[in-house]
Amino acid sequence: MKKICILLLFVSFTSFAQKKADKEEWQSLFNGKDLTGWDIKIAGHKVNDNYKNTFIVEDNMIRVNYKEYERFTTEYGHMYYNKPFSHYKIRLQYRFTGNQVPGGASWNVRNSGIMLHSQSAASLGIDQDFPISLEMQYLGGLNAGERTTGNLCTPGTIVEINGKVDENHCINSTSKTYNGDQWVTAEAIVLGDSIVYHLIEGDTVLVFTNPKVGGGYVGKNHTFKDGKVGDEAGWIKKDDTPLGSGYIALQAESHPIDFRNIELLNLKGCMNPKAVNYKSYYQFADNATCKFKK
Repeated sequence: MKKICILLLFVSFTSFAQKKADKEEWQSLFNGKDLTGWDIKIAGHKVNDNYKNTFIVEDNMIRVNYKEYERFTTEYGHMYYNKPFSHYKIRLQYRFTGNQVPGGASWNVRNSGIMLHSQSAASLGIDQDFPISLEMQYLGGLNAGERTTGNLCTPGTIVEINGKVDENHCINSTSKTYNGDQWVTAEAIVLGDSIVYHLIEGDTVLVFTNPKVGGGYVGKNHTFKDGKVGDEAGWIKKDDTPLGSGYIALQAESHPIDFRNIELLNLKGCMNPKAVNYKSYYQFADNATCKFKK
């Protein structure tokens, strides 16, 4: 009887440990109250100069806001979470609202996104409009034909689609069109420099592989110098090198947009099953972080 009890206890403990290892530990990147943990960089302005309150917090949302603008010129902005990641899932909801601020380009109507594997806010040139990154582009429908969202744009980067290098600066997804001011759920699964998945409302709409630095800034005929990129020489030296990690940034491109429920699941961590912080869903080992019972 004693042996049976010990066996049942062992099975119960093992089952509990497995469930704990399987439980996904998503972390919120936004506290719902203020912009703590984020760095702002708007073209023409220093880091954390939130020019004309472009980024604000209201009702548990981060809002890209142009109420104080009379006219938009070159104030392309991004807000960067202050910690880099390499292997992760990110999910959020977004919605476009209202009208574009006067002066915004026609291609920026209901156009925004998030930047993945981005350079840091501090490393941008003062007048640089977009960071070197992989942009998961969000487009709102214009009630006039199809307009996909969850697309890819590649400022200073280049990727492969179906095993072949695609030199287009922006690559369309297969998503449906979302008109109006409705909330849209977007997710990206990012696995270092190997593969990235874009999902919209739970459907995989784009897959690309082998992201690298290169391909020009906005296409091969537009250079880092043209884009006023900080440390142009340094980026040129990195041409054709894998892009496997970086920062996450929210974009401001002249049309108001709201973001909420911004959460990240880190897929890099301890992959030793004997450790107390082992997770079965990790995709990349960082066993230096492993913790064991004493």
